[in-house]
Amino acid sequence: MTDHTAKAETAFDIAVIGGGVVGCAMARRFTLEGARVVLLERGADILSGASKGNSAILHTGFDAPPGSVELACMQEGYQEYLEIHRKMNLPLLETGALVVAWSEEDLARLDGIVAQAHANGVMDTVRVDGRELLTYEPALARSALAAVRVPGEHLIDPWSAPLAYLRQAVLHGAEVRLGTEILGGEFDGECWSLRSADSTLKARTVINCAGLFGDVLEERLLGEAAFRIHPRKGQFVVYDKAASSLINHIILPVPNERTKGIVFTRTIFGNLLVGPTAEEQDDRVHAGLETPTLQHLMEAAEQRIPGLVGMPVTATYAGLRPASDKKEYRIRDLPERHWITVGGIRSTGLTAALGIARHVHRLYAQRQTHLPPGDLQWPQLPNLAEHLPRDWQRAGYGEIVCHCEMVTEREIREALDAPLPPGDFGGLKRRTRACMGRCQGFYCGARVAELSAGRLALPLATGACHEPH
Repeated sequence: MTDHTAKAETAFDIAVIGGGVVGCAMARRFTLEGARVVLLERGADILSGASKGNSAILHTGFDAPPGSVELACMQEGYQEYLEIHRKMNLPLLETGALVVAWSEEDLARLDGIVAQAHANGVMDTVRVDGRELLTYEPALARSALAAVRVPGEHLIDPWSAPLAYLRQAVLHGAEVRLGTEILGGEFDGECWSLRSADSTLKARTVINCAGLFGDVLEERLLGEAAFRIHPRKGQFVVYDKAASSLINHIILPVPNERTKGIVFTRTIFGNLLVGPTAEEQDDRVHAGLETPTLQHLMEAAEQRIPGLVGMPVTATYAGLRPASDKKEYRIRDLPERHWITVGGIRSTGLTAALGIARHVHRLYAQRQTHLPPGDLQWPQLPNLAEHLPRDWQRAGYGEIVCHCEMVTEREIREALDAPLPPGDFGGLKRRTRACMGRCQGFYCGARVAELSAGRLALPLATGACHEPH
């Protein structure tokens, strides 16, 4: 047997580096197209980086740059989510959005927002005057002048969706290796050898979905990076479930050149979310909370929605977005090096992930194709959305472990026993919502620790994180 044949039998077709939402969607797409895929994630669980903190909006692309790759990927991803979500029991809360003008300067920009939405193919976008706006949202402050209504903006579960994508990939043969940081590698003209701290694997093509570390990975493996990540922190305030009745739509600000601004939105978990901020920082790992900033968010929310005054805050959290030195997506194909980078995917990544995966596969398919599997298997994710039936409403759930979020013993045990079980406490929270309610685990934390004892790569005491909705 020649070295070439041996290599062909042992190498993966694709190594996806990074287990965020884009990496999970990428692993799914390439597996469903017939490639032999391995996903490599440096954390103890998927979604342990930028993807764990977001506002969970399924965007239409109404305000994306016209003609951009971002717009195309968002709209393709949006459409695919609508096509597949029921097959995997993924929730969709159809709310629509309102881009609200709070000043004369905002008001002057509304017609331009409508024109851009129509140019982007989102034809049901319309302007509404102040009186009509208040019929849609009677709890808004009377200082709201007018708005642009975008009926197709919706809310989804930001964590179950990428988990479903990766579980489907695993059902069709993909491998997942957690706790695996790629520290170096060599390309011999045909195949990559990728080194972690304790192993080496071979893959014919590398797809860099490393998010906040995408430029670092390029430097390690290619010798230089074509872009730079500038982490952008977003802090959020989560109001108690009673607050969610105050609004019906996603309430968006008129954006500026730097940020889309602060959003007020329900979540599918029944809370009201305010944020994010947009703060540049150098740290790629830690997103600290700052009391003055959180207080500012609360004051802004209560000014716009007066009914929030005196409403309890359930939680606060912060996330990092992998902003780059340019605003657009940084997708780069290097066919001669069997390498594709998917970088600079910021706040629209949750929506665009499925579309990005299709876009990247089209680049790859220009030089290599595989035989797709036959009948597809569709994993069923447990529902965590408040507007749909929950596990506690079915007999035989055992006990209610987390009373704030009505999480059952059965849900926790099934999460621990499922394909792709949680690797740390954050992963268990994202799969079940245990410890994510009003008491933030004060009452149920000990029981959750008991149920998960010996089952997490990072036990509850070291794996805690703040990411509640």
